[in-house]
Amino acid sequence: MAQAYSAGLTVTENIVLKKERILPLKGKVLVKKGDKVKAEDFVAETFLPGKVMPMKLANALGVLPATLNEHLKVKPGDKIKKGQILAQTSGFLGLFKSTARSPLDGEFESVSAHTGQALLREPRIPIQVRAFIDGIVVDVIPDEGVVIENKSAYVQGIFGLGNETTGLLKMLVSAPDSSAKTADITDDCKDKLIVVGSTCDLTTIEKAKEVGVRGIITGGISDTDIKELLGYDIGVAITGHEEIGLTLVVTEGFGKISMARKTFELLQKFEGKKASIHGRTQIRAGVIRPEIIVPLDFDEDELVAQKPRMSTLDIGGMIRIIREPNFGKIGRIIKLPESLVVVESETKVRILEAELEDGQTVTVPRANVEVIEL
Repeated sequence: MAQAYSAGLTVTENIVLKKERILPLKGKVLVKKGDKVKAEDFVAETFLPGKVMPMKLANALGVLPATLNEHLKVKPGDKIKKGQILAQTSGFLGLFKSTARSPLDGEFESVSAHTGQALLREPRIPIQVRAFIDGIVVDVIPDEGVVIENKSAYVQGIFGLGNETTGLLKMLVSAPDSSAKTADITDDCKDKLIVVGSTCDLTTIEKAKEVGVRGIITGGISDTDIKELLGYDIGVAITGHEEIGLTLVVTEGFGKISMARKTFELLQKFEGKKASIHGRTQIRAGVIRPEIIVPLDFDEDELVAQKPRMSTLDIGGMIRIIREPNFGKIGRIIKLPESLVVVESETKVRILEAELEDGQTVTVPRANVEVIEL
C-alpha cells in the first residue's frame, strides 16, 4: 500500500527545535553565532521611520523660499528637540528677529528652496526581536536576525490568540477532564502560564487578566466566548497578534473537550518549569500552530538538526479527529482500508478505523484527522 500522509500535531517530551528570529526590515544583530541566549534576551533590533510632519518654514519667518537656507540653524539629518530654533532671521540692526522653533523631538529631514516647506520626522520607533526560547545561536543572518536551536519538550495546539510570552507553568487542575474555577486563579498565578484543564470560559479569562496571568493553556473554548473576548468573529484570519492582555493556547478544539492525556501529563511533569508560548494560528496553506515550548538541559553536541518529515497514517499511530461528530477525540488507528468508501456527502473517500480512548471504534475519512506525533 502507498503511504498515506496527513496533517501532523506534535506532542513530545524531547525534540530539537530551530527557530528563526527575523526583523521586519534590515537592522542590527545583537548576538553572535555560538552565544547562549535566554528567551527574554533581545537578539536583533531595527528602527521604523517616525511620522513625517511638514512645516511651512518660510511663512513662519516671513521670507522668500529661495532665501530660506540663509536663515537655517540646523541642516538636514540633524537631531532636533521640541522648542529648538530651526531658523531665524537677522532682523533689523539685530532687532525684530523672526524665529521658527521645532514643534517636536525628532529629526530635521529636508527643506525645499522652492516651496519653503521643511519636513520634520518624529523619533524613530525601535523594533526589537527577543530570542523567544532559551537556546544557542546556530546561525546569524547579517542585518536580519538569527537562528536559535534548543532541546525542548514541545506541544502544538489547535488554536490560539495573543503573541509570544514566557512564564512558569502552573497546573490548576489534577485531571485532563477537570476545569479550573475562577476561585482557583489567585495572586500566585501572576506572571504564570496556567493550565486550566478541559475548558476555559470568558469569566476565567477576565479573572486571569485581572490577576496578571501571562498565558492560559486549555483543552477547549467556546467560539461565542472568543467572539465576546475579541468583539468580532475570528473567521479564517491569522491569529496571534491580538491585544487581549494574555496569550491563549487551545490544545484540543472548540467546546468543552478533555485535554489529551499525553498533553496533560507532559505539562504536569514540567510544572514549575519555564515555558515559552504563542497563539499564532493559520489553518490554510502554510499551517501555523500555537506552541508550548519547555526548554530542557542539553549538551551542544546533542543539537543535531533533525530533518522535517511528513506525518504518516500508520497502524497503531495516534490521531485526533478534527470534524464532527467526534471532533477533538483522540484515537489509535486499527485499520487503513485501501478501497474507497461512499460517505454521507455521496463522495468516495479513503477512510480509517480508529479505537478511541473510551474503547469505541469509529470509521473516519482520512481527511478528517490529523496525526499526533509523539
